[in-house]
Amino acid sequence: MSSTAVQASRKIVKSILSRETPEGAGAIVRRSIGTPQLRNFTPFLMLDHFNVGEGGFPDHPHRGMSTITYMLEGSFKHEDFMGHAGTINAGLQLWVDLPKAKRMTEASYQELKSSEIPSTHPTSNTTIKVISGTALGNESEGSVTSPIKPPGGCWIFDVTFKAKGEQVFQAIPAGWNAFAYTLEGQTLIGGDSSLTKPTDPFYTVVLSSAEGEQGIRLELVSEGSRLVLIAGEPLDQEIIQYGPFVMDTEQGIRQAFQDFQMGVNGFEKARGWQSEIGKPLRGA
Repeated sequence: MSSTAVQASRKIVKSILSRETPEGAGAIVRRSIGTPQLRNFTPFLMLDHFNVGEGGFPDHPHRGMSTITYMLEGSFKHEDFMGHAGTINAGLQLWVDLPKAKRMTEASYQELKSSEIPSTHPTSNTTIKVISGTALGNESEGSVTSPIKPPGGCWIFDVTFKAKGEQVFQAIPAGWNAFAYTLEGQTLIGGDSSLTKPTDPFYTVVLSSAEGEQGIRLELVSEGSRLVLIAGEPLDQEIIQYGPFVMDTEQGIRQAFQDFQMGVNGFEKARGWQSEIGKPLRGA
């Protein structure tokens, strides 16, 4: 990102308001990707902005995707049958499709505490947390790269502006799909104020990817704002999704259910397993 960049910026081609809806066991989510308005924006399958409160999400399996959870405040407990567990402090959950050849990859888990997430300051009033990918560009002074490398591969930035008029430009690889989700305040995304309306909180905006557009320009037009910018390489493959299972054929989905029920082909450790943190949801 750079405050002085003059590169051609991507533009907003679609805007979707994420409305609150109940999910799981007492949780509330705002969902944009994964709704009829924006189904399977490859490689992204779902984006939830969640508020768990006293509720949560019951035990459930996954296959064919990578899940990325980023806490904005508070804490959220995670536990899986592979023995991974943790409390992620500081939410957003992103489901990312995996290349067909990696959809049967053994489950893995990475955790990065808030203090371990690298950040950079392209201006004195702008902070970019680099959850994954590279901010400021590989050739730019102050370039920052995250140690997190999601199995599906994508870039995720948490951008906070504190002073009206602050402007940055983030390079995005050519051909990648990209979107931004506004958490607080108003940000002008990908254009000048005479042509583009500022984006309000809880809106997901899909960005263009025309030839010659090197990235996205962001400018603060309120007294403070925060947004996440996410980009990933599209996958040219069939997507058949049923709940938390993603494959390329109906038979693959049926096989995933059968494997989970029988505890085979990656689900061996799920046989009879129940999470400790899920006891209150089960009434145990």
